[in-house]
Amino acid sequence: MTKNNACNDEIFPIVDENGDVIANLPRKLCHNGSKPLHPVVHLHIINSKNELLLQKRRHDKDIQPGKWDTSVGGHIQYEENVIEALIRESKEEAGIDIDSEKVIFIKKYIHESDVEKELVYTYIYRSDGRIVFQESEIEKVDFFDKIGIERLILEEKTTPNFIKEFNILKENNYI
Repeated sequence: MTKNNACNDEIFPIVDENGDVIANLPRKLCHNGSKPLHPVVHLHIINSKNELLLQKRRHDKDIQPGKWDTSVGGHIQYEENVIEALIRESKEEAGIDIDSEKVIFIKKYIHESDVEKELVYTYIYRSDGRIVFQESEIEKVDFFDKIGIERLILEEKTTPNFIKEFNILKENNYI
């Protein structure tokens, strides 16, 4: 089984706008343009220099390949809660064990693209810890200051939902 087939076999919870699970579907049906609402977590890791960690998505990803994106992001698995997903995704994608007591909730919103519709739970976490990124999904990671991120956005090198979240972080003086 190839990596993409394994991903397509994942089962995602389908939720209403409040986040209550109403069904479950395979990943491939959540990303095929039919747009059932499914939950995801985003974690923005900010270091002591007030720089934001971004990940560059691999070019073989099915959504937004090669774009700079949120520090950590991933789908909430069926029968998993938001905090469990944050802990799992942080370990998988960044190699860090986050302290759930130090995670700060920012916003919950719906993001819709051409192929999917997500209920996004957005958090920040302050850390200077060592990052060990998941090479199977991430091309590279780097810390950027506000000016560097704005340059990436102007050059259209970031995902659309990251732009939305970056603006939220700026408006609330997190970065």
